[in-house]
Amino acid sequence: MGDGSILVLGDSLAFYGETGGLAADDPAIWPNLVGSELGRDVELFARIGWTSRDIWWAITQDPRVWAAVPTAEVLVLAFGGMDSLPSPLPTALREQIRYLRPSRLRQTVRAAYGALQPRLSPLGWPMALPPAQTAGYFEKIRGALAHLRPDLPVVVCLPPTHDSPYYGHAHPGRIATAVAIERWAAEHGLPTVDFYPITAEAFADETVEMNPDGIHWGLEAHRRIAAAVTPAVRAALR
Repeated sequence: MGDGSILVLGDSLAFYGETGGLAADDPAIWPNLVGSELGRDVELFARIGWTSRDIWWAITQDPRVWAAVPTAEVLVLAFGGMDSLPSPLPTALREQIRYLRPSRLRQTVRAAYGALQPRLSPLGWPMALPPAQTAGYFEKIRGALAHLRPDLPVVVCLPPTHDSPYYGHAHPGRIATAVAIERWAAEHGLPTVDFYPITAEAFADETVEMNPDGIHWGLEAHRRIAAAVTPAVRAALR
């Protein structure tokens, strides 16, 4: 591998396969497929459910990210899909369900929300984060890292889609979020890779194995994503 690395900031789509989460160094997930093709190590920072706001908190609070920035050759921003998901209960309130006590109350509230979410998701509002706020976090992240590494090239990944029963098989917020991110990237001359057509095709193709949750992908989809991201990262490394 090369001296530098590919720094990937993402969500669980970066490391989940058809059977669940995989280790950050698993050679089958798309960030590592890109790294292998280009002869670079990969530094992946991602968690389940991370939105652009969570990424912002990570780069400002996680010293592991700080350690990875100086040696990065390229930065890949692969998040925003979770921002675009419908969130019938405002995100700040939904995230507090885990803290409810006693456990019976927590389970009751979680079950009620789980029943309502697929029914209300087609409304498309509220979303986990409004598109303008998503673009604002992308800019805060870019600005903060550019302050440390003004020479660091950036590749931006546009949000994928899903086919999840947990969200009523509906994704009305994706277009607005994707447009907001794409406009922001264009303002800064940053290359983009669109995950939507790849994931839409994979979910529609019954021969492609995807995660049963209808959100995460299978390893074939990871290979297809890697094939799309690799040329953009290769160009950024030149």
